[in-house]
Amino acid sequence: MLSHIQDLAAKLAPRLLEIRRHIHSHPELSGQEYQTAAYVAGVLSSSGIHVKEGIGKTGVIGELASSGEDQRILAIRTDMDALPIQERTGLDFASKETGIMHACGHDVHTTVGLGTAMVLSRLSEALPGKVRFLFQPAEEIAQGANWMVQDGAMEDVSAILGVHVFPSIPGGCVGLRYGALTAAADDLEITIIGESGHGARPHEAIDAIWIASQVITTLQQAISRTQNPLRPVVLSIGQINGGRAPNIIADKVSLRGTVRSLHPQSRANLPEWIENIVTSVCSAYGAKCQVDYRQGVPSVQNDYALTQLLQSSAEEAWGSDCVQILPEPSLGAEDFSVYLDHAPGSMFRLGVGFPERGNNHPLHHPQFEVNEAAIITGVVTMAYAGYKYWQV
Repeated sequence: MLSHIQDLAAKLAPRLLEIRRHIHSHPELSGQEYQTAAYVAGVLSSSGIHVKEGIGKTGVIGELASSGEDQRILAIRTDMDALPIQERTGLDFASKETGIMHACGHDVHTTVGLGTAMVLSRLSEALPGKVRFLFQPAEEIAQGANWMVQDGAMEDVSAILGVHVFPSIPGGCVGLRYGALTAAADDLEITIIGESGHGARPHEAIDAIWIASQVITTLQQAISRTQNPLRPVVLSIGQINGGRAPNIIADKVSLRGTVRSLHPQSRANLPEWIENIVTSVCSAYGAKCQVDYRQGVPSVQNDYALTQLLQSSAEEAWGSDCVQILPEPSLGAEDFSVYLDHAPGSMFRLGVGFPERGNNHPLHHPQFEVNEAAIITGVVTMAYAGYKYWQV
């Protein structure tokens, strides 16, 4: 069966390249993937796959029926949205949309999802159960997975597989991680309320800007002294807003940032820990504060058995030298984790790097490029794992 899947993928290669370049040239931002969704739906329909549009606002579901009696449903999820970045690759098929670019590889993800659907649709009689293809919007704003779930995308799903490109892995290779793959990502907003006064007489005021600097410094220092170093926490303040004029002591400052963590218990303790520190610092200098801690997406925790399935599929297809077991998780976030509250799953890293260049631009960079040989690697790995899932 593996050789058959590889042959099918090889025959589809020119079409898949065309699909990827079309999607890359016509990127759409999160929640606005109307043309991409219509294009995906058309490709799925032409392969005889039943299509549901408007799932999760601008998402698409493809249902591949089975003549078998296995009641399990395998879901395969890929995402479709682009980023607000002006492309600077110089490619012939570069983005035609000003200020929008597929700088995170979702054009490749969508192509791998479509290629997998096209391959498995030709093997449907050999599949004991159904396959559900999820083409998700709005991953970049961490909303799309929730939208899809709310619209029933995970109903009766037994397992789910996903993929994400990785420029530090050579094209044609696959990266796998057992357990934690990505971090939980939460949003933090702190408001510090002081009292304004003349810039020449700070002792008569309560300087919210200076107190904000103490809050930031104390939070960073406290992480290293009070958080378990084997359960990493990263807190980054990305926005500071406050003040009215250069010679007026600021009476109000807003801090906004992100908090990343890997361990569920550490994450559960963070809101109270942060609020206690902020309150203590502000109280010491006579200020008041408000702390708004909003939980975002949880950590992607790859299921052991499904990761084994992906590893064996990739090793059989490409050889063990092309399969990397990743020693460390990423502190980036992925809303694939939302699906894992409803079924076990695993996401693999698809290498898209150019080793011969020696310097691959990272994700979210305006010059980010992918090694297009990775498309077939992704399709064969996913399709073969999909076929083998029913043999487990």
